[in-house]
Amino acid sequence: MFSYRHAFHAGNHADVLKHITLISTLQYLVQKDAGITVIDTHAGAGLYRLDGDYALKSGESEDGVRKLIAQALLDKKPAKASVGNAQAAIKNIAPALQDYLDAVTKVNRGDALKVYPGSPLMMFPLLRHEARDKLKLFELHPADFKSLVGHVQQLEAGRTVTVAQADGFEALKALLPPPNKRALVLIDPSYELKSDYARVSTCMADAMRRFPTGTYAIWYPIIPRAESHDLPRKLKTLAQQAKKSWLHATLNIGQDDEDEGLAPKVVIGPDGKALPAKRPGLRESGMFLINPPHTLKAALSEALPQVLEALGRGRGKGYAVESGG
Repeated sequence: MFSYRHAFHAGNHADVLKHITLISTLQYLVQKDAGITVIDTHAGAGLYRLDGDYALKSGESEDGVRKLIAQALLDKKPAKASVGNAQAAIKNIAPALQDYLDAVTKVNRGDALKVYPGSPLMMFPLLRHEARDKLKLFELHPADFKSLVGHVQQLEAGRTVTVAQADGFEALKALLPPPNKRALVLIDPSYELKSDYARVSTCMADAMRRFPTGTYAIWYPIIPRAESHDLPRKLKTLAQQAKKSWLHATLNIGQDDEDEGLAPKVVIGPDGKALPAKRPGLRESGMFLINPPHTLKAALSEALPQVLEALGRGRGKGYAVESGG
């Protein structure tokens, strides 16, 4: 159960969708004076090296944040892409996309895109000490938990952030409802285990009974598996039964002709040498929110076309933003 490491996937297109959505959601929620409890049930390591062995081996950031920053530049020349000039971005760039790029560039120094912030480090800068906002992080993987603890210590966040090595699905129960009666809960397991889909549904049903007014954000991969396609339908039904609003956003970067034939992808390492070729990976993912900000649909509808323009390839590419309630 500990074979999954998000370091292989950090900064990929699924992270782009998840973190644009997450930042936009939390920015809205912290506009209210009352404090908020933010809970990440599967926090990962918190920070990932894009020039490390894991990221280079998969090469997924090349079709995600690296390509997005490169394509955001006015001169459209990826060879000149850098963190420093990434903010000379797309003409009329969507605010939600710009906020995401800012979050990535702020944790990098100089012109090299060397590290990628996971969800904890995306959310922490938005918290307000004066409002006594809290960030609760859970991670079960021993190595990732150790890394997460180290990265949180560097934040010098005091009691604002707590980290526990625990099953986030189970740990969430004790935190709902939160003392301040406001919460944003992010649930994004690896789905490495087929049972994760059912655990998400069960967890959300319990969470809605305990705290129906919380904002819940669930990430999931869209793959040829019945459980993957059933999950958003179950979440929608749950929201409708509770008479709560919902939002469902998906991003599909499509496939090149070479992907159709499962041609391996060549990735060049920092030494200029080709790394072992990798097969095409995940192409599509989704974010489902219950009790989302009323501003989120417009924000994503403006940002995702620009993301797709940068990351889309070949056939099948597209995005969708649906809402109800």
